[in-house]
Amino acid sequence: MKKTAFIFVLVSMLSACTKDITKLNIDPKNPVNVPSYSLFTEAERSITNTVTSASVNLNIFRLIEQQWTETTYLNETNYQITYRKQPDAIWSAIYSGALTNFDRAKKLIPTDVKDAGTQKNEIAIADIMEVYSYYYLVTTFGNIPYSQALDISQPFPKYDDAATIYSELLTRLDGDIAALNPSAGSYGNADIIYGGIPANWAKFANTLKLKMGITIADVDNVKAKAVVEAAVKAGVFTSNDDNALFAYVTTPPNTNPVWVDLVQSQRHDFVGTSQFINLLNPNTATQDPRTPYFFAENKNSVYLGADNGSGSGGIVYSNYSLPSGPLLTPGPPTSSQPKSIGSVTNPDFPGLLLDYSETEFNLAEAVERGFNVGGTIESHYDAAITASITYWGGTTAQASAYLLLPKVAFATATGTTPLQKIALQEYLALYNRGWDAWIVNRRLDYPALVAPPNAYSAFPVRFTYPISEQNVNVVNYNQASAAIGGDKVTTKLFFDTKGAY
Repeated sequence: MKKTAFIFVLVSMLSACTKDITKLNIDPKNPVNVPSYSLFTEAERSITNTVTSASVNLNIFRLIEQQWTETTYLNETNYQITYRKQPDAIWSAIYSGALTNFDRAKKLIPTDVKDAGTQKNEIAIADIMEVYSYYYLVTTFGNIPYSQALDISQPFPKYDDAATIYSELLTRLDGDIAALNPSAGSYGNADIIYGGIPANWAKFANTLKLKMGITIADVDNVKAKAVVEAAVKAGVFTSNDDNALFAYVTTPPNTNPVWVDLVQSQRHDFVGTSQFINLLNPNTATQDPRTPYFFAENKNSVYLGADNGSGSGGIVYSNYSLPSGPLLTPGPPTSSQPKSIGSVTNPDFPGLLLDYSETEFNLAEAVERGFNVGGTIESHYDAAITASITYWGGTTAQASAYLLLPKVAFATATGTTPLQKIALQEYLALYNRGWDAWIVNRRLDYPALVAPPNAYSAFPVRFTYPISEQNVNVVNYNQASAAIGGDKVTTKLFFDTKGAY
């Protein structure tokens, strides 16, 4: 019996060796072949997380734009961008997280999708989001890898001229808009922003085109005029219903990154600055309707900001107003609601990529610059402020009352020129979108932001190139640095050519 059993086991083992054991090399949790739509969804999530995040390791623009200041570690408030390597993090997040996945999706779509119309729409939408992603890279660093950036055969990609890249991005947008067919299919639910509706993406692309046109108005007014007028004629956002929102959920890992950074992490590192909160309330008798949506009251039940960069890292956060409102909890604070952000949550607050308020500010600026977009400076200015207030939860009646304040009403608003008046209110409306506030602030140089008392540098008008590029892609890095006038935070980029208005 023992001999028989032994022979049976031996035969079994030998037969097992003849089976295909290569399947053991397959990790079911990390598939080799990924469908194009899942890559697109991940790329959408990645770029939204990047522009939405409040992490001190990545998106510090709320601090640079002095919407918030730090209470403990003051490195980022003081413009120190190399300590935690934010340039490296931004570079990696956009190139590796967003652009690579959008590009892979585009390449797989012809194989994954059989219908020609659907193929065309999906490729165009992915390309629109590539343009959106490159917009933030080129306005942050200047010359960047572009023509060779996503080519795996080019481990050390060359840097292309920023203005040339920008022109190519506008050309790509035109091609994408022309390619979109509202009668054909698309991503469906895999598109978290617009549910794959081509008409919505066409409006998004034109609105992005308007924004990009305004961005270059100082450096090439003729081209900016043509780009803006074409975008408006084709159709841009007309209400908050058009806003490009990424819907986060209530359970990790797909929660709003600001909730992750502040609430889930149980951190109190940020409070509103005195400058920003004072600008919100130009008349003590009439509070900006957005204030309770932006910030929580302090321990004394008032809205109070800390001076930017004040103290030596020992600010008592409870003395000041912490970020709050629907960013962390639905609706404005109530008397029964705890004032500490650690007690309130809204993990599914949507990420905002592009909105109607910003669009109306761009239209107001276009009118001031003599572009043919219809309306008046004041009508677009009023519409922009109203859109911002109602987006955050205020009412049109509150917006109307706010617009009557002497420091807000366009005729008497703070600022000595129309563009300064626009810039100040757009600065407030871009709360929680510090990256975009930084782009506008560099163009219009208003409002004037006073450097913190212990700043490591002058106000950064660009980010330096990643340390990884300096160490690895040395030849191309050196050429790019020389081409833009030096790899410094004070080197103005191609679109930032004019002084204060």
